[in-house]
Formats: sequence, C-alpha cells, structure tokens
Amino acid sequence: MSEFIPAHKAAEVAPGDLPAGDTESAVLGYVIGLVLAGGLTVVSFYITRGRLFWPPSIPTALIVLAVAQIGVHLVFFLHITSGPDSTNNILALAFGILIVFLIIAGSLWIMGNLNHNMLPMDQIMNMQR
Repeated sequence: MSEFIPAHKAAEVAPGDLPAGDTESAVLGYVIGLVLAGGLTVVSFYITRGRLFWPPSIPTALIVLAVAQIGVHLVFFLHITSGPDSTNNILALAFGILIVFLIIAGSLWIMGNLNHNMLPMDQIMNMQR
C-alpha cells in the first residue's frame, strides 16, 4: 500500500520517489516513464518516416518531442523536483547544461571564424599547383 502524501508535500515528490518499502509504486513510476519515453521515440520516428506532416515543420516537431523526452527522463528516472531535497541535483543539471552550451557555442564560433578566414576553394587549389 502506498502512504498518503499531504498536498503541501506532493509538489516535492517525483513519480517513483516514494517511501521505502513501496516497491510496487516505484516500479509503476518507472514503467510509466519507460512507456512515455518509448512512445515519444516511436512518435519521432513516425514523424520522420511518415508523410502526415508538412516537411518544413518536421525539425520543429522533433525539437518539441526531444524537450518532452528530456522532461520525462528528468522527472521519472532522475527524480528532479522543485523540492528542497533536489537542490544539488538541479545545480548539477544546470552546470551540465552550461558546459554543453559552452561546447556547442564555442564549436560554432570556431567554425564560423574558420569559415570567414579561409580562402575560397578555387584559390586553395591554385596554390597547390
């Protein structure tokens, strides 16, 4: 049996983050997360292969589904909540997002700088002759 969680504590509890000994509810939370993540994956493959969507809207739909899948993973598997117990997890997640952003932005900046400063291909080919 699952323990009653008061309303003011309900916002601090993630699915699958239940009292010790309540393995049925924890497994149910993981199964729900697995089904949602699998469903989002199947839908994204269907969007790319099907002819139901207008082709220019496919990248936007895939981005929306990717963000939804990130949310499912954060809530159901990593148990990220807005409660005070998740402060360290949220800070670690924010730091990880910052590092990924810096790597992507730095790579784009370097590639843009190289593209701007390189000679056109025909001039490079003429230099090699």
